[in-house]
Amino acid sequence: MASSGPVQKSEEDWRAILSPEQFRILRQKGTEYPGTGEYDKFNGDGVYNCAGCGTPLYKSTTKFNSGCGWPAFFEGLPGAINRTPDPDGRRIEITCAACGGHLGHVFKGEGFPTPTDERHCVNSISLKFTPAS
Repeated sequence: MASSGPVQKSEEDWRAILSPEQFRILRQKGTEYPGTGEYDKFNGDGVYNCAGCGTPLYKSTTKFNSGCGWPAFFEGLPGAINRTPDPDGRRIEITCAACGGHLGHVFKGEGFPTPTDERHCVNSISLKFTPAS
């Protein structure tokens, strides 16, 4: 179910549709343990959607192996991801632009051989993969 615009739900509604771990990460800005996520070492052809609302976020062609323990992408789909500096200014949080679900953080200038020199470090549980047809 892909979103066609902003998705607003109550905390109760989110708890009803998300697993407890999805709720902890997507709605409470948690982090899964490194190396434990379903998509960390996964390489399939398709699209990664928001696990909360179904909005397409990343193409599989932008995924790369950063060795960080979480899925890494060098860019999201246009308009799909919001960026907000953390209160301490040390990191930039990335969220789904449609539902506000926490995805992870984006890092710049780490020297990975990607077109953007960015690493979107994303919790696997925040994503749902849809294979190409």
